[in-house]
Amino acid sequence: MTEKIPLLIDTDPGVDDALALLMAFNDTAHEVVGLTVAAGNVGLGRTVRNALKLCEVAGRSDVPVYAGCPGPLLHPSPDAADVHGRDGFGDVGYAPAAHGTQAEHAALAILRLSHVHAGRLLLVTLGPLTNLALALKLDPTLPHRVARLVVMGGAVSAHGNLTPAAEFNVAFDPEAAHLVFDAFPTFDVVDWEATLAHGLPHASVEQWLAAPSPRAAFYEQISRQTRLWSADRRGDHWHSADALAMALALHPEGASSLAERPLAVELAGILTRGATVTDWNRQTGRPDNARLLLAYDRRRFEALVQAALAAT
Repeated sequence: MTEKIPLLIDTDPGVDDALALLMAFNDTAHEVVGLTVAAGNVGLGRTVRNALKLCEVAGRSDVPVYAGCPGPLLHPSPDAADVHGRDGFGDVGYAPAAHGTQAEHAALAILRLSHVHAGRLLLVTLGPLTNLALALKLDPTLPHRVARLVVMGGAVSAHGNLTPAAEFNVAFDPEAAHLVFDAFPTFDVVDWEATLAHGLPHASVEQWLAAPSPRAAFYEQISRQTRLWSADRRGDHWHSADALAMALALHPEGASSLAERPLAVELAGILTRGATVTDWNRQTGRPDNARLLLAYDRRRFEALVQAALAAT
């Protein structure tokens, strides 16, 4: 039997994070070795609470959860409570999980697990990169022990969703993203523009959420507010950035188009702070560091989401 790939997920749950986590828990080729949690979609207390509850709903209370950074490295940033709800999970008033977090800080857990699984670790970041940036400042050798880094973040042509030019995860903590992009020689990127190109039909999502499973029932509740928001703002497709990133992480063979280019973060622009700048024409002379997802097999993506929701 093939040994499972160790998977460490840095996250800020968040409705779309929750779907990505369900996909990870449902995958038989990977073993989730931990969730490291940061502030992002909502404050740290709520993102940690949401991570614990999601583990419980999925029957994976054995997965350790590590609380991390309560805010960006330098500058305050707005959250996404208007999309995800004040508690990040649609304000449905769910009962808290029965178990709690580990005592270890998320950044320290990232470093320790990178040693435990050196050379094999798949690291997936679904939120702001604050925890990972702090880990890198503590130990700059971290990238040598990570087999693959998959980042949900950025807008490769500067069509942002938090500002006109910047995507939420990067714009929430641009300094952290800069540190990560500068430290890792290569990493995969699923950006906001790829997310918009891979929308999930609302009618199909509603059908999947009607499945008789605890996961589907819980997710139907917590996602209702954001799905209604999406239908009002974006039409007949719902967009789950973190789910697409997890699809690429778990099944990279589903990518039908990738582009390798130098990618950097703007830190000082008056209108463009937090923007990801892609050197499409390789004019800077910097090496390609980012593998950018341009297209992913839609049927495979939808099948992975459907399977994760109906898992019992």
